[in-house]
Amino acid sequence: MMDRSGLITIIILAYLAITLAVGLVAGRRASRSVQGFVAGDRDFGLLIMYFITGATVFSAFAFLGGPGWAYSRGAAAFYILTYGVLGMAPWYAMAPRVAALGRRFGFVTQAQLLVGRFPSKWLSLLMAILTLAAFVPYITIQMRGAGIVMEAVTDGAIPLWAGAAVAYGIVLVYVLASGVSAIGWTNTLQGVFMLVIAWALGIYLPHRLYGGVGPMFEQILAERPELLSLPGLTGDGDPWTWGGYSTAILASAIGLTMWPHLFMKAFTARDDRTMRRTVVLFPTFQLFLIPVFLIGFAGVLFPEAPDQPDFILPFLILRSELPALVVGLFCAGALSASMSTGDALLHAAASITVADGVQPVRRLSDQAQRTLMRVLVVVVGAAAYIFALNEEFSLVELLLASYGIICQFMPALLSAMYWRRATTAGVLSGLLAGSAVSVFFFLSPDLKPFGVHEGILGLALHLPVLIGVSLAGRPQEAEHVAGYVDVRA
Repeated sequence: MMDRSGLITIIILAYLAITLAVGLVAGRRASRSVQGFVAGDRDFGLLIMYFITGATVFSAFAFLGGPGWAYSRGAAAFYILTYGVLGMAPWYAMAPRVAALGRRFGFVTQAQLLVGRFPSKWLSLLMAILTLAAFVPYITIQMRGAGIVMEAVTDGAIPLWAGAAVAYGIVLVYVLASGVSAIGWTNTLQGVFMLVIAWALGIYLPHRLYGGVGPMFEQILAERPELLSLPGLTGDGDPWTWGGYSTAILASAIGLTMWPHLFMKAFTARDDRTMRRTVVLFPTFQLFLIPVFLIGFAGVLFPEAPDQPDFILPFLILRSELPALVVGLFCAGALSASMSTGDALLHAAASITVADGVQPVRRLSDQAQRTLMRVLVVVVGAAAYIFALNEEFSLVELLLASYGIICQFMPALLSAMYWRRATTAGVLSGLLAGSAVSVFFFLSPDLKPFGVHEGILGLALHLPVLIGVSLAGRPQEAEHVAGYVDVRA
């Protein structure tokens, strides 16, 4: 008879093999051009757009970090549920305009649109650098999440470093082979798997441990009422300030709208109707967070505690006497959450670096661009893997750090599409000023007034600098501006 750990390992390997096969087959339809590798020949329908958006947003930070925050910080975790809907709402108006500009000018990245309106190779290079700076900790989250799951369910037989290496070895293969087409179809598979596993566990664990969701919250209210009061707790167990809570929501919502790997998906949609339907349907994917939080709260009164809050989900699974088949499927679901975001991030990091960091300085052939993108997928993945072995920050803290930089993209992109008086100097100056402030307060958190998120503090300087420098300079040519501001979807 096969032992429990052996069956779990076989289930995990079977899932990884299926994911790899789907990823490799998906790339057969796409052209071998840069546009095929980066934008899927602009041919994604509603099903793929829905899952590539949802599965990309809800990653290891949601599947592991979300329960970790509910377990250790209580109501503070609700900020995650809030910002997702707020962050997608602007896309209903923005995405068709972005897609129309992409079709008109051939854009496949965020910075290409920005630099098209505000010509400057330095602006393009700055966008590439800032994007990479934000992407590395985000990819780190996904790799560490995969490693956490593998280590926990095998009781340490597969350590974190090995689990992350195996999962992301698979991701590298299908991203290198098939580009964004592989990401679209594997995200569909992974998104379905995530939803099924999350709801099954979110309903089962409270009933298994407390007799139901209602009795669980009644017991938490009686013994740990501070966890059910907004805005929740900090990592040190102190009350989170309302300034910190509200600006974390605002920074995350702005950041979600501006994430380059999501922004680029507007260039992949088949038509504007598909993009708008995706935005309208996205909140249904957001329901994925409800069972995830229930799992975290289920661990609050558990007599034992995991080594780290981010381990609470696999910790409970292994102590709930579930069959090995269920544990193996859970592990596959958690890997889905990690891999479905990590593949999009690796692909976008490489694509953006080449298109926005290299091309403006040195023109490369189509084939050379694809080759360099593949090399950079490996390089960025290796850098994130090294950071993933450092366990100083929680998964959600790593994500919040990334949002501080990404927030700074919002004024620049809105100016490109909606403000006629904006200038290249104004956009570049505002981006530099806002990013510098955000990085400063991230490195000096004790100096943040009222606990306000560093991304919002960056925007407080970014906006007046952008407006002031733009108004002080010479306006752009009206015909050039009209090509961006007057475009219709």
